[in-house]
Amino acid sequence: MGRLVYTTICSLDGYVNDAAGRFDWAAPDSEVHAFVNDLEREVGTYLCGRRLYETMVFWETAPTDGPGDAVTQDYARIWQAADKVVHSRTLESVTSARTRLERGFDPAAAAQLAASSDRDVSIGGPTLAAEALRAGIVDELRLLTVPAVVGGGTPALPDGIRLDLALLDARRFAGGTTYARYAVRRPSPSIPPTG
Repeated sequence: MGRLVYTTICSLDGYVNDAAGRFDWAAPDSEVHAFVNDLEREVGTYLCGRRLYETMVFWETAPTDGPGDAVTQDYARIWQAADKVVHSRTLESVTSARTRLERGFDPAAAAQLAASSDRDVSIGGPTLAAEALRAGIVDELRLLTVPAVVGGGTPALPDGIRLDLALLDARRFAGGTTYARYAVRRPSPSIPPTG
């Protein structure tokens, strides 16, 4: 059974991009990128919104061998080998292999996909992830926090939700980025008293 996982890179003040929409300050160095590659090897399917897909589709044609950076080539192979589901009401079509377009997000279908998968399902993009978090279907949060305060932008986590989390793993990288992996604690179902 796979897990539904939300992995994101964010600023110390909790944004995935700044008020101008830029995220160049979040570009991982080779140590962090190699670590992310190892996390992403567990992913069989990516669920993403339009904006994230339009950013990530670069990896569809990125080189996977030959001269160049081995870490980025490794990530290109990981992306190209995974299935992708893009949730968008405005995107006309998808341009990557192993990709399908969905017009709406169905939390029950996403939860079932993860439950029936032998690999993890990654939900990406803060807007789509917010829907999954509000629906209570996310199993893990994986937050990579860069040492930057950007003062505004798109929040990594939505307002108005409460999650009880259990820290599973943490790491600090040489460049100052930190990683924290949390399991989402779900309330135990109440058992009716017997009579």
